[in-house]
Amino acid sequence: MTAPTNGPDDEPDGLSDRDRAVLAVERQSWSGPGAKERAIREQLGISPTRYYQLLNALIDDRRALAEDPVTVNRLRRVRAARRDRR
Repeated sequence: MTAPTNGPDDEPDGLSDRDRAVLAVERQSWSGPGAKERAIREQLGISPTRYYQLLNALIDDRRALAEDPVTVNRLRRVRAARRDRR
């Protein structure tokens, strides 16, 4: 029996190509307002809202942590700091 997948790019024990692309966008630094949102639309073909929904799910995904621990841990720290400020 094979593991369930969420789409054609998914690998049973790893991240999908889209998930890897989301992490790659998040690794980049952005020069000005709107640059990241433009890149999200152009590179990923999704809205910024959907991007952040996917990113938030990835932050808690152990596979994302294994794939890119530096980015995922940075995002977890940022999220925790925002949570603490509330």
